[in-house]
Amino acid sequence: MNNLVEQIVSWVIVLYGSAVPALFVIFLIGITGLREITRYETGNTFLYKLNPVIKLVLTIVVMTVAATTIWWIGAILTLILLLSYLTLNEGVRKFGYAFFLTLSTILGGTWSIAPYTPLSILQLAFPNVKQFTVIWKFPSYFQVMGYEQQLTLEALIYGLQTAFRVAPVLLSALLFITTTTGSDIFRMFTKIKIPIAITFSVLVGIRMIPRIFELLDTSVKMQYIRGLGYGKPKIISSLLIVYAIFEAIIPTMVYLFRGAKNLAISADTRGFRAYPSRTSLVELKFTKLDYYGLVIIVVLIVLAIVANLLGFGRTIPYVGA
Repeated sequence: MNNLVEQIVSWVIVLYGSAVPALFVIFLIGITGLREITRYETGNTFLYKLNPVIKLVLTIVVMTVAATTIWWIGAILTLILLLSYLTLNEGVRKFGYAFFLTLSTILGGTWSIAPYTPLSILQLAFPNVKQFTVIWKFPSYFQVMGYEQQLTLEALIYGLQTAFRVAPVLLSALLFITTTTGSDIFRMFTKIKIPIAITFSVLVGIRMIPRIFELLDTSVKMQYIRGLGYGKPKIISSLLIVYAIFEAIIPTMVYLFRGAKNLAISADTRGFRAYPSRTSLVELKFTKLDYYGLVIIVVLIVLAIVANLLGFGRTIPYVGA
C-alpha cells in the first residue's frame, strides 16, 4: 500500500512540476499575450527611443552579468527589467504578461534542474551534506529518466538560483524585440558589418515568433467556431484549449512553410544578395538618451567586476561564504 502511495505521489510531483509552468503560460498569458510580448508595437518612451545598438549591447551585458555573478544579482535584474515593462506602450497589460512568463520561467527552470542535479554538484554549492533536507524519495526506476533518487530542499534552492540566471536574459531579449523595428535591426546589423545573410536569418526569426502565435491563435479560434467544446461545461470547454493547441501545431507549421517559401521568392525577385551591401535612406543616430543607456551599461559592467572581486561572482550558485 505504501509503495502504491509512493508511486502515485512521485508521478503527481513529476507531472505537477512539468505541467504547472506550461499551464501558467496557456491560461494566464494565453496565445494572445505571447503574441503581444514578442512583437514590435510603436511607442514613445525611453526604451523605444534608444539606439538599437545600445539595446543589443545592453541585452548582451545583462546576459553576461546574470551568468557571472551570484544569483541574487540576477534576481534584482529580473525585478528591474520586469518593472521596465510598465514604461512600454500598454505597459500594465504587458507587465502582467511578463510577470506570469517570468513566474513560469522560474518554476520551469527550477524544476528542470532540481531533480536532475547530482549530489556531487550540490556539494559544491552546499558543502555540508549531512544537513541536507530530503523532501521526497523517488522510486529507483526514475533514475532511468535522469532523476536523482532523493529530491532535497537544497536541490530546489539550487534550481531556483540557476533559474534567476535565465529570467533576466529572457526579459531583456523580449524588451529588445518589442521596442525595436525590423528595419532598425537591419540598419544596426549593417552598421556593425554583420553579413547580410545572417542579418536576414535573424530578421526572419524575429518576424516569425509573433507570426507563430498569431497562426496558433487563429487555428484555435477556428476549432472553437467549428464546435469544439460545444455543449460541455465551461470548465471542460476551457481545458480543451490545450487539446486545440496540439491540434493547431500541424496547420501552423504548414502556413509557416508556405510563408517561408513566399518570403524566399520575394527576396529573390528583389535582388537579395545581388550586391555585398545595401544602402539605407535612414541613418541610425546617437542621441542624448543613448548616453544614458551607455551609463547603464557601464554601471552593469562595473557591478559585475565589483561582485567578482568581492567573491559574489562564482559560476556555481552557493549560500554562505
